[in-house]
Amino acid sequence: MPSRITLRTTLAVAAALAVTGLAGCSNNDMSNMPGMNHGSSGNPTTSSSPAASATTAAGPHNDADVMFAQAMIPHHQQAVAMSDMILAKDGIDAEVTDLATQIKAAQAPEIAQMSGWLAGWGENPSPSMGMDHDMGGGMMSQADMDALDQASGKDATRLFLTGMVTHHKGAITMAQEEVANGENPEAIALAKKIIADQQAEIDTMNQLLEQL
Repeated sequence: MPSRITLRTTLAVAAALAVTGLAGCSNNDMSNMPGMNHGSSGNPTTSSSPAASATTAAGPHNDADVMFAQAMIPHHQQAVAMSDMILAKDGIDAEVTDLATQIKAAQAPEIAQMSGWLAGWGENPSPSMGMDHDMGGGMMSQADMDALDQASGKDATRLFLTGMVTHHKGAITMAQEEVANGENPEAIALAKKIIADQQAEIDTMNQLLEQL
């Protein structure tokens, strides 16, 4: 059966961007997030990138733009960590691993982009805050991340897909708030892209869940 998933970039580019995109987030910062301190081989590699801090979003910005970037960075980081977990497992359906690779390829460079904006705005470029439940963040708990890390086969696939659907819904809510309240044109454009991309991925994940 032909895959319904079209990768935005090649696996090689995804691997390279996974390192660059996580720039600006120290190991200590990431250890404060659920799932970032369990020592799994699925954890993303972190590094410091001067390039990220040199990229500033053009135009004015307001508090909503800052909040959007500071909340979406750790949100994206957890999605990358979840993708790394499923990619490290054997026996996972190719459509699911393609999706995980697609998520990494999209979100890692967005992390670098938003970190650059925050640095240019004089804000913390590597936030590690917890998600505000009122924002509908959809973040996985430490227990959820541990369960995904330890699962295998169809159980792992189901946990990944159901968790990522909830995660994506949270990101869409956050992005919609940026579209409604933000001021910076680049931040608003990214928010609109996140809404479109992640809704399409939700549709794909729901289809994959129906096949389990």
